[in-house]
Amino acid sequence: MPRVLLSGSPMIDPDIFREELGQDAVFRVEQLGTTDAVIEAGTVANERGEPFDAIVGDVATPIPREAVETIEPSVIVRASVGVGTVDVAAAAEYGIPVIRVPEYCTEEVAVHTVALLLSCLRSIGTYDRSVGAGRWDWRDGRPIHRLSASAVGLVSLGPIARAVATLLEPYGCETLAYDPYVDGEEMADLGVEKTGFEELFDRADHVVVLAPLTADTRGMVDADVLSRLGPGSVLANTGRGEVIDEEDLVAALEADDLKMAGLDVLAEEPPGENHPLVGRDDVIVNPHAAWYSEESRTELNRRAARDLRRALSGEEPEGLVDPEAPWAT
Repeated sequence: MPRVLLSGSPMIDPDIFREELGQDAVFRVEQLGTTDAVIEAGTVANERGEPFDAIVGDVATPIPREAVETIEPSVIVRASVGVGTVDVAAAAEYGIPVIRVPEYCTEEVAVHTVALLLSCLRSIGTYDRSVGAGRWDWRDGRPIHRLSASAVGLVSLGPIARAVATLLEPYGCETLAYDPYVDGEEMADLGVEKTGFEELFDRADHVVVLAPLTADTRGMVDADVLSRLGPGSVLANTGRGEVIDEEDLVAALEADDLKMAGLDVLAEEPPGENHPLVGRDDVIVNPHAAWYSEESRTELNRRAARDLRRALSGEEPEGLVDPEAPWAT
C-alpha cells in the first residue's frame, strides 16, 4: 500500500494519481511551497509510523538535501519538465530515483513564447493601454520593425526552442541559436544558424531565452549582453527566471537598450511586493503559465502518475532523471 505525499498545487490532479495507482494507495495532499512545509509533512508522517514512499511536487515544491534526508522516500516525482527545485545529487546518494515529465507542454510553451515575442514586437499591450486612456494614435507603439527583416536569437536549442524555430519559419526571419550542446550541422538542418553567446546578442534583433537553470546559465543574460541589443529589440523569457539578471534587465530597459521584455518566468515566483519588473509599460509579465492548456495539464498528471506506478513496481520510469546530466545539477 504505497503512501504518497502530493503537492496541493492546482497543477497536480489527485484524481488522476488515484486512478493510476489504484484504490489501495494512500494520498496526503499538502501545500508544499516551502522547504519547511515539505519537511514538516514528512516528519509528522514518520512520527506516526506512516512514512511516505513518494513525494510528488510541482515547479514550486522545494526538495533540497535536508528534505531528502528527513523523508527518505523511495521515489521523488517533479511534475514538470525540469528538476530545478530538487537536489538530484542528494537523492542519488540515497539511491532515490527522481522522475520528471519531459516535453508534455512543448507545443504550449512554444506557442506562448511566440505570442509573447509578437505581443511585444507589435506593441499590443502599449496600444491597448493607449486606447484605454482615450488615445487613438499608431505612433504610441513606435518603433515597430518588420519581423521578416529581423533576426531572432534563441538561447538554448532544446525541444521547445526547436518548436519555436519551426513556428517562426513562416515569418521569414533569420533564426540564430546559442547552445553548446548542439552542433552547427544539426542546427543547420533545422534552419538555424549556430552562434556564440555574445555574438547572438550582437546579431539578433530579438532574443528568446529558453535555457534551463544550471550553474553555468544562472545570471548569464546580464548587463554586458543586454547592452548589445537595440532600442527596438524584444527579450522574451519562457525558460527559467534566474537565467536573466533582473537588476540588469531593469537597468537596460531604463537605458533604452531594448524596447520591451516579455517574461513568463521570474527569479522569485510569485514576485514580491513592488517587484521592479511588474507593472512597467515596457514589460509583459505572465504567471509562469506558458506550460498550460487543459490537455497539457492532463498529460502532465497522467504521465507522472504512470511513471510513479512504474517506479514503485520496480520498473524503470520513462522520465527517470540521469543525475550526471549537466542540466540536473
